Amino acid sequence: MDDLANSREPLVQILRSVVRIAIRVLAVLMTIVILWGVGDVIMVLYQELRAPPVMMLTISDILTLFGAFMAVLIAIEILINIIIYLRDDVIHLKIVMATALMAISRKVIIMDFTSISAEYVVAVASVTLAMSVGYWLVVIKDEKDGKIDFRRKSRQGANKT
Repeated sequence: MDDLANSREPLVQILRSVVRIAIRVLAVLMTIVILWGVGDVIMVLYQELRAPPVMMLTISDILTLFGAFMAVLIAIEILINIIIYLRDDVIHLKIVMATALMAISRKVIIMDFTSISAEYVVAVASVTLAMSVGYWLVVIKDEKDGKIDFRRKSRQGANKT
């Protein structure tokens, strides 16, 4: 990847510029999607609270709200991925995997176990386990390579005082 980034080939430079412009457009569009999603969460909450019985939420209503919240949070994570890619010009596997785990979590939270097969539940559980183990391995590798994120270092420093 570094060879492409440092290439003096004019076509490679043009293609890199096109990709960076496309990524900026995607960042703006994702921001719009996030704002739209927040509006949707507000509307869903308002509608659920206004529906009879007023100011009461059923389990189904709460799951609908959780799904809407998680969708917005996933969009925010994707925007963070885009911003980090723009800043570092590299795709951070740990952040991408964390976003995927959040998406899987959303799926599990809103899953209606009365209408899905056991095989589907096992498949989702398998994907969740595989992603979790993969994320754990990436974190372990980052710690061994000395790539611990700032928030983690600051918490460790705060505990010593």
